[in-house]
Amino acid sequence: MPRLRAIGTRALITGASSGIGAEFARQLAAAGLDLVLVARSAQRLEAFADELRSAHDVEVEVLPADLLTKAGVKAAEARVGASVDRIDVLVNNAGFGLAKDFDQNSVDDELDLLSMLVEVPLRLTHAALAHMLPAGGGTIINIASVAGFTPRGTYSAAKAWLLSFSRWANLAYKRRGVRVTAVAPGFVRTEFHSRLSTDAHAAAPAGASLEPARLEKAVPDFLWLSAPDVVRAALIDTARGRAVSIPSLRYKLIVAAAKLTPDAIAERVARMGR
Repeated sequence: MPRLRAIGTRALITGASSGIGAEFARQLAAAGLDLVLVARSAQRLEAFADELRSAHDVEVEVLPADLLTKAGVKAAEARVGASVDRIDVLVNNAGFGLAKDFDQNSVDDELDLLSMLVEVPLRLTHAALAHMLPAGGGTIINIASVAGFTPRGTYSAAKAWLLSFSRWANLAYKRRGVRVTAVAPGFVRTEFHSRLSTDAHAAAPAGASLEPARLEKAVPDFLWLSAPDVVRAALIDTARGRAVSIPSLRYKLIVAAAKLTPDAIAERVARMGR
């Protein structure tokens, strides 16, 4: 594995208190990076920060913020762009999923989804580039999804935007020292799915818009990935400067097949478990 310390010295991670975000925090702390953890629950963040400080002897700052509020986004933007204790690794992980179909959701819920999955990473990336580019270095990791390669509602559409944006940004800024990687996992075993129907703001890695119990039954065991494996593969690809990271061979093959499959068939397959 490439030396992860080489990608930066201080990382800010959104949605850092659970799931993929928490795993990024663990692996980056183990590599010696100081951290800024962003999530809604101050109590949960503080407990996790204490765990990381004790285990890895790194500095861990907590920033409780609801990224669906103007105040929360502004606080995260300000920290990403701060000139003191600069952030040179940004992990845009925060997100959530909606259990119902587009026509059954309120338009406000759909706009919140769009804001969290598109506007928030756009804003934080813009804030990060303001000091990464003059410094001639930095790393931005955007958590997308294999769902972004298929027609599967607004969640997929938002993740497709994040994939396209990251590919372009990596091309545009890598020559100036800033690497941008979109991570596109498939189904990952985290608490996201168990919280899907009760907590619209749950940190979301890659999931799908299915109710948790039905999702567990619909998805074969071999399609489930572990968060440590996903993050490990993502950090390797990031260190190598890849624009898109698709953890595991099985999902690389699925994405390759999806690109060759007509939309009508891909959409029908995606809905099989509903």
